[in-house]
Amino acid sequence: MIRIRKSDERGHADHGWLNTRYTFSFADYHDPDHMGFRGLRVINEDHIAAGAGFPTHAHRDMEIITYVVSGAVAHRDSSGGDGVTQAGELQHMSAGSGVQHSEFNASKNKPIHLLQIWILPERSGVAPTYDQITLHDVPGKGPLKLVASHAGGDGQLQINADANLFVGQLDAGEKVEHALASGRHAWLQLISGKLTLNGQDLEAGDGAAISDEQSLVIVAKEASHFLLFDLA
Repeated sequence: MIRIRKSDERGHADHGWLNTRYTFSFADYHDPDHMGFRGLRVINEDHIAAGAGFPTHAHRDMEIITYVVSGAVAHRDSSGGDGVTQAGELQHMSAGSGVQHSEFNASKNKPIHLLQIWILPERSGVAPTYDQITLHDVPGKGPLKLVASHAGGDGQLQINADANLFVGQLDAGEKVEHALASGRHAWLQLISGKLTLNGQDLEAGDGAAISDEQSLVIVAKEASHFLLFDLA
């Protein structure tokens, strides 16, 4: 079963410095039919103006992943995490027992485009951690790269959740298949391009909740860039 979440059905907020789309309920946007999917709680697609960002604020017991599509984001947190994440890189902060952090556009003259992802942890109260990786450091040359998992290793982010996150990049006409183990679910979030997922059309900004499917067949109708979550 595949349920499409169309791009223009997502929540939307424009604060001037921040133009964002909410796949699931977040902040002032509340939709009881879209509170998350399995352990996936947040997918916010943010466009942040030059020099702007989120000042220091607190989180706890959440796995927070940021994928930078264009531009660069500067991160600082109370666990000692400090770094700039460029386009094509990911950062992970396990908020655990509690952490304060800030996220700002690292550029004074260019906007940034990123996806902010929250995943519910399998254990609460763990020590906060921070890490970041670049796609170039993740082994493999296929169109799907495993960038985050519970086990970690091989250039991946290690997360405190039973979830696997893949970054997919397909040229027009290219196809990739992903097998889902029994009892597993998936979410596909299309960042750019057009593709079909088991024969169903998706366009930029669309998401898809996937259950009771043994295999996902993804075919790009044009050059496409997406995230794929394999979830318990």
